[in-house]
Amino acid sequence: MLTWPEKILFALAVLATGWVAYREAQRLIRIITSGQGRPDWGLARRRLLNAALEWLSLRRVFRFRLGVSLLHAFVAWAFALYLLVNVGDVLEAYIPGFVFLGHGFIGNLYRLLADVLSVLALIGMSALLIRRFVFQSPELQIRDDVLVHPKARTGIPRDSLIVGLFILGHVGARFLGESFQIAKEGVADPWQPLASAVANLWTGWSPMALTVAEHVAFWLALGLILLFIPYFPRSKHIHLIFAFFNFLLKPEKQTLVELEPLDFEDESIEQFGASTFKDLKWTELMDPYACIMCMRCQQVCPAYNTGKVLSPAAIEINKRYTLNQVNGDQDPLELPLLGTVLDEGALWACTACGACVEICPLGNEPMLDIMDIRRAQVLMEDNYPRQWQNAYRGMESAANPWGVPASERMKWAEGLNVPTVDDNPDFDVLWWVGCAPSTDARAQKTARALVKILEAAGVNYAVLGQREMCTGDSARRSGNEYLFYELANANVETLNEVGAKKIITTCPHCLHTLKNEYPAFGGHYEVIHHTQFIDELIRQGRLKVKPEALGQVTYHDPCYLGRFNGEFGAPRFVVTQVGGDLVEMARSGPKSFCCGAGGAQIWKEEEGTSRINLTRFQEAQATGADTLAVACPFCMIMLNDAAKEFKSDMAVKDIAELVAEHLEE
Repeated sequence: MLTWPEKILFALAVLATGWVAYREAQRLIRIITSGQGRPDWGLARRRLLNAALEWLSLRRVFRFRLGVSLLHAFVAWAFALYLLVNVGDVLEAYIPGFVFLGHGFIGNLYRLLADVLSVLALIGMSALLIRRFVFQSPELQIRDDVLVHPKARTGIPRDSLIVGLFILGHVGARFLGESFQIAKEGVADPWQPLASAVANLWTGWSPMALTVAEHVAFWLALGLILLFIPYFPRSKHIHLIFAFFNFLLKPEKQTLVELEPLDFEDESIEQFGASTFKDLKWTELMDPYACIMCMRCQQVCPAYNTGKVLSPAAIEINKRYTLNQVNGDQDPLELPLLGTVLDEGALWACTACGACVEICPLGNEPMLDIMDIRRAQVLMEDNYPRQWQNAYRGMESAANPWGVPASERMKWAEGLNVPTVDDNPDFDVLWWVGCAPSTDARAQKTARALVKILEAAGVNYAVLGQREMCTGDSARRSGNEYLFYELANANVETLNEVGAKKIITTCPHCLHTLKNEYPAFGGHYEVIHHTQFIDELIRQGRLKVKPEALGQVTYHDPCYLGRFNGEFGAPRFVVTQVGGDLVEMARSGPKSFCCGAGGAQIWKEEEGTSRINLTRFQEAQATGADTLAVACPFCMIMLNDAAKEFKSDMAVKDIAELVAEHLEE
């Protein structure tokens, strides 16, 4: 189709664009590989097919905002196909009479897909631009009080407009080019029904006019590609490439967010945690380029939604804009993260609930950045909210955040026959009671209820008693990794000494730490939550319960039982077995809203315009349920406090309490 002068000009333009693209690719590779660690390319080989399927299917996108996700899918699927379409168009333009993929079934199917997806992409992109610029969707905005790179507030909408107009121009011109070709041939193409319909508009045009129009359409479509490629690496559109690399190269993990242990024995290590960009892992430097800036993470963040100055989206946006603005001899990797990526208010507001990671369709982990920056601030700068001092001091001196002496660890069990490992060294199950059920008056009722259940089922169990210490969850998620390190090593030594094999926990935070984090310290155990254990006992017939009418019950999913450890069914099953009419909150399951206690927030005053626990309790009240069932002592404390604040008649009870109240005599 192209004339020889056009072919030469296009080839020169491709070479020029290719050179600029190569330089930009080198810049991105240099930035990402400057991070800590290296990709496992062996993992990439094993994952290639699955990564491609994740990338093409957009499976994760459809978990949220269904309508908008479908519009985005039209654009994304068209883009994926256009990687092939553009190659075919160039070959047809250079080789006279060549038909890409031929006129057989494969070629015809290709043309049908290109025809339909072109129109769907135009519809999808137009709707998305209208959503952003006409309706100015609040879902796409970041509050003014949140730290955002100064160029981002105007840069994001400008970038969105450039990308959107490029897609409309590129796809629209190519689609029109096909219609001009069909009109010139004078016969409708049944495999391009939409382009054939548009071709009717050109009836009466001369062959010369159609040829000129076809050439103009080609240069618009492919010329826009050549113009866009140099801009592409610095635009949000680059997420299309890095999303695939996220799926391909992110290290394998057993749970939602994995914190690597720090080696405090290695005296050559001078930096703990992340103070500057160069301290981030390579995955954390790749995340901002995979970010589409859809703000989904922000929309589910409990801190942001209650007026705190934390936006997970702003973290990735600030990283990208900071890295993109630096050229020449400037080194962005030496810039401090605190004050550049997020400020102190945002850093300490995170509840470590994992909602931002769970919802991200591209596998980004802004929570991991926060945890690494916290580590550096606590360990390297001795900078943290001073309200945490009491919790730290308690964990250091008494091995629990409440600071209750070990001699009082078993006071909760007074009047009960609770065997310790010294009393019953041949136990089948070790019950890790946890700090809250051992020390907090309200949570102690859960522990006493579980004793009743274990005795009714005839379980051969034991507790550590005074030898039990805090697992260190609050220390680790607040950034005090050294304190966690000491507690973890001490606990693993004790557990290995008593021969623990199967452990049940009353607290999801203890569950997560013992099950997923202690293996790095030599602790390998089967660990299950008490709701899972109760589920087993009921199904095995070892525990008999009376399904008496409880009325409507709504269940609050703890973040570290649900999102982090994938347990949603057992607590709900148990509720129904004791006669509860289960009604779900608007946000439940993987999308459950945090109670506000995690990330060591329970040990300090909450900032923002509203409190997380009150927001969550209002969601429970909206169901009209009589009882709010919980499965975590921290959730119990937070939501029970909220019930008192609202002077509500709704009962807040742990699932163990509900079961204990409905045991058969």
